[in-house]
Amino acid sequence: MKCPTCPDATLVMADRQGIEIDYCPQCRGVWLDRGELDKLIERSVAAQPPAPQAPQAQQPQHYPQQGRPDFVDSDYYKKQGGHHGHYRKKSWLSDFFD
Repeated sequence: MKCPTCPDATLVMADRQGIEIDYCPQCRGVWLDRGELDKLIERSVAAQPPAPQAPQAQQPQHYPQQGRPDFVDSDYYKKQGGHHGHYRKKSWLSDFFD
């Protein structure tokens, strides 16, 4: 039998687990006769292991609430008198006011 996609190639027959499969050696196309696809599907379903059961739901654990390590308090730097290590030069008037 000739390959439907390659004009000058002849299909090669191979027997795989009792199913005759025709394939083209040039384009590597696989061609099945009537009923062969159904046989392949039946065997693949039978060969699959059963699906694992869903895990049982567990009670959520309560952990002590802690602050986020990546959280930065934006008011912290204002309270310190500057931003990110920048120091504000003290005015001579700051001696009079607290």
